[in-house]
Amino acid sequence: MSSLVIAGAQWGDEGKGKITDFLSQKADFVVRYAGGDNAGHTLVHAGQKLHVQLIPSGICLPHVQNVIGTGVVVNPKTLFAEIDYLAAHGVAVHNLKVSSRAQVIMPYHQLFDQLQESLKSEKIGTTHKGIGPAYQDKLERIGIRIADLLDPETLRLRLEQALSVKNLLLTKVYEQEPLDFDSIYQEYLAYGEKLRPYVADTSYLINEALDAGQRVLFEGAQGIMLDIDHGTYPFVTSSNPVAGGAAVGAGVGPQRIQEIIGVAKVYCSRVGAGPFPTELHDETAQTIRDTAHEYGVVTGRPRRIGWLDIVALRHAKRVSGLTQLSLNCLDVLSGFETVKIATAYELDGQVIDYYPASERDLARCQPIYEELPGWSEDITTCKTLADLPAAARAYLNRVCELVDLPLATFAVGADRSATNVLGQLWRD
Repeated sequence: MSSLVIAGAQWGDEGKGKITDFLSQKADFVVRYAGGDNAGHTLVHAGQKLHVQLIPSGICLPHVQNVIGTGVVVNPKTLFAEIDYLAAHGVAVHNLKVSSRAQVIMPYHQLFDQLQESLKSEKIGTTHKGIGPAYQDKLERIGIRIADLLDPETLRLRLEQALSVKNLLLTKVYEQEPLDFDSIYQEYLAYGEKLRPYVADTSYLINEALDAGQRVLFEGAQGIMLDIDHGTYPFVTSSNPVAGGAAVGAGVGPQRIQEIIGVAKVYCSRVGAGPFPTELHDETAQTIRDTAHEYGVVTGRPRRIGWLDIVALRHAKRVSGLTQLSLNCLDVLSGFETVKIATAYELDGQVIDYYPASERDLARCQPIYEELPGWSEDITTCKTLADLPAAARAYLNRVCELVDLPLATFAVGADRSATNVLGQLWRD
């Protein structure tokens, strides 16, 4: 057995897709275990960059079995649009399986996502993809699963039950027109038939692969600091991006997870509202944003930018059990005379090294920075630590020292070839 979880160690957009794409070269399975089509990632295939949101990052590799796990909420429209998009770019999607137990995003989920957000005085910054309402229905036990789409009678029963609730809310609370049962039923019944070749008991497949000694890569969505339980609530996603979510979302025992790589940028970014203690509002932030093209893959929104936050990174390590660290975008910091790392916070006159749960406490936290010398050299062709300028090496070493994790990879550019591996990633 050889298994590895890739988890975002910040607020998402850390470059998980690239690291997963890179590590997929030696994987047998790549498994998405949480989130939905609100998780955009960029892949490289035959020299072209491909952007997908739902399909796992190993899809461009014919030898890799890609799995959309039970913990993912699946929008069939998005799934088939991505399959067509990939086919148009030379990627034949024959190596994909979708969990029969995964929840389906229905049209009313996207509608309620917009309606609910419109009523909030404090906006969460949802992508309006219907992710939250789909998870909400799952917990209320009125959700529709992939398996239900394959059975006309079950789909009829589940949809009737769901619409009886949704149409009451639409007409009485939101003053909207009710949704038509027949049109939705026929559309999603057709999706079920189209999905049938891809549907499987994916927990069974994954466990069989692990039993056979195959390499399984579990791919998280969003970031640990957006976890519904351990993130900056309520400005979080609706699932569990922490590594523990892989066990639940994929259907494997926690003892089957061997290594957990936390992926982070060497600075911080965030899309949407929510606490961000090291956020910058100056020329430095704009320089980083422009250099790194920090705009959301899904939303197109400019990302908020800040210096690297070790307090948040230690929190991510603790709640997710990180065993190694993968640092991206080192090249983005080239050209700065000095670079900063937040090593602790000052809260009401006291120095703290933990991440507060209270939103009001976080708003009063002032980062305590450690300043390091910067570097001006172009490092985009560096392949080893020894190739890096001394200041860049010192920066990486200091981050790993502060987080107390070994460095698994560092990246000096956006392409797969710019990712450099240190030591052994897969446990044989």
